[in-house]
Amino acid sequence: MNKPHSLALLALSAALALVAPACAQVKPDAGAPASWPAKQSGFVSVKGRQFQLDGKPYYYAGANLWYGMYLGSPGVTGDRARLMRELDDLARKRVRNLRVLAISETSTLKRAVRPAVMQSPDTVDETLWKGLDFLLAEMAKRDMKAVLYLNNFWQWSGGMSQYMAWINGKPVMDPDVTGDWNAFMDNSASFYREPKAQQAFHQSIGKLIGRRNSVNGRAYMDDPTIMAWQLANEPRPGSDANARPNFDVFIKWVDETAGYIKTLAPRQLVSTGNEGWMGTAGSRELYEKAHATKHVDYLTYHMWAPNWQWFDPKNAAATFEDAWKKMQDYLDWHIDAANRMGKPIVLEEFGINRDGGSFSPSATTLYRDKFYDKIYRLLERRAAAGDAIAGSNFWAWGGAGRTSNADFMWKAGDSFVGDPPQEPQGLYCVFDSDVSTVEIIAGHALLISHMPEP
Repeated sequence: MNKPHSLALLALSAALALVAPACAQVKPDAGAPASWPAKQSGFVSVKGRQFQLDGKPYYYAGANLWYGMYLGSPGVTGDRARLMRELDDLARKRVRNLRVLAISETSTLKRAVRPAVMQSPDTVDETLWKGLDFLLAEMAKRDMKAVLYLNNFWQWSGGMSQYMAWINGKPVMDPDVTGDWNAFMDNSASFYREPKAQQAFHQSIGKLIGRRNSVNGRAYMDDPTIMAWQLANEPRPGSDANARPNFDVFIKWVDETAGYIKTLAPRQLVSTGNEGWMGTAGSRELYEKAHATKHVDYLTYHMWAPNWQWFDPKNAAATFEDAWKKMQDYLDWHIDAANRMGKPIVLEEFGINRDGGSFSPSATTLYRDKFYDKIYRLLERRAAAGDAIAGSNFWAWGGAGRTSNADFMWKAGDSFVGDPPQEPQGLYCVFDSDVSTVEIIAGHALLISHMPEP
């Protein structure tokens, strides 16, 4: 460890001595007042292994708010009053970076969110994009930054499988009906090889990036509220069983799609939305190759210990410590990879169940709180050492949303809670009533926002 990094660690230790006790007592509404900055900050840029904002390092604690566009809509899904309250609540906690779904595709998929932006490859539902306009305008008032993802490998917003159904005329492959997830993933991955699907996708991207905000008049490509455009939510090369033949085409797709976005929005960043090597068929080499292109500005990774069978919420006491060892190795490996590549990296999805695997907002969160605290401490330590970790977005902010459905599954017309429609509502989201978890998030946000320059 070189001297500047040692000094950074000493600075962090001093900051922890001052801040950590306060962080433990951070109240849900602590932080910035409701009178937001009069002047908005500029575009986020990359300098070596860190983000820069207005000439200073930019480290952030963020959240996933995939449904922000839906709440902002003037249509049936909209609740603008709630959206503004959620943004106020997050901003007061210094959670000012939001990862948001920007394009969804209408489909017959059982668990897909409805309505959707793209009614067909040529038809856009302006109602939802007006919701995105409203969201971005409100975020700008609070000097928040957005990461907008443009597609989905998974079924819950239509995504790649719906593009394939439009192009080949075959019924959409629905894993929530067939139970065949390998076939679904391989079908989604066929999207990368289909020229007509790519043409339709590029057309959708062009419409959005070329859009002018109907609320504040800003061209999207000129809006510093948009930190980054993201290729897709968790793009994979295929199923773990059959992905290897797609490795080269996956690398090519990332490079060409990111390059196309760069031609449209050169002042904004581009990222992949990939999960890490667990999302590249277990290939660390493919993960690095896919992110090596000059058109991808920073690396992303996600961590899902319960989904990967590392952690059992129904047997938490017996499985948590071993799971944490795997999680720590996974977190560190990706930061080390970003160090080697000389690019920043963001942990942009992570979550864990409520105690006992409950979905109810009244359930306790002892192990979730432990999980969040351990992750944030690791990220703080690595950032203070000058490593490439630049931010995080927890999954997901549920805020004031609640479900009244006995099976906890989302139905059209329901409130949004953070968990996507294919998952039980309350599975991983953080509710506004989760006081202890919110305190940990707010404490980390306070500390990371004051991270000394490495």
